[in-house]
Amino acid sequence: MSRVLVVDDEKLIVKGIRFSLEQDGMEVDCAYDGEEALQYARSNQYDIVLLDLMLPKLSGLEVCQQIREFSAVPIVMLTAKGEDMDKILGLEYGADDYITKPFNILEVKARIKAIMRRTIKKQDSKVRPSIVEEGDMKLDLEGKRVYIAGREINLTTKEFDVLELLVTNPNKVFSRESLLKIVWGSDYPGDVRTVDVHIRRLREKIEENPSEPKYVHTKWGIGYYYA
Repeated sequence: MSRVLVVDDEKLIVKGIRFSLEQDGMEVDCAYDGEEALQYARSNQYDIVLLDLMLPKLSGLEVCQQIREFSAVPIVMLTAKGEDMDKILGLEYGADDYITKPFNILEVKARIKAIMRRTIKKQDSKVRPSIVEEGDMKLDLEGKRVYIAGREINLTTKEFDVLELLVTNPNKVFSRESLLKIVWGSDYPGDVRTVDVHIRRLREKIEENPSEPKYVHTKWGIGYYYA
């Protein structure tokens, strides 16, 4: 059963979409503002997200951007505006498609099914490797073990999780806030200093010279990345 998250502050629109999708056998969750949408997206696995552009608390663009920090779920923006700039911004923030209001529910369902078909094909063509090798570093993703130049380095689970996230997303800069949410979870009571401590310990273990890192780099004022 496909699972869909519908996000819109117009409850009648949400009700109509939900009813129509459930008639097609889909499981539907609903959110009515940006913060609620993020909570759903972080707590559940969805096949697609229908996301309104104009939302209370956080805009659709902000929600889309933040979801992209931890998920590749397909996102379709719903917008009442016809300006091309809104559509372009949505796609630049990570949306996969957009539908302009007012829309026909049959068009919505057709777009959903087309995107899901493409997503399934991509997933079928990509088998996630269990071993990742970058230069003289080798990560065993299933065993959660890391080797530098053939020598195993003992990392804690969180240190490995941070390293795995960075290595599998080369040159992508993650803010400390993003790393905290992705690795520790949105309910973690600590603050971003937790990330700094783990990065420092990680560098002490994997870097030959931690003050001049070869693997885990700092983008000053933004965050950390692997290169």
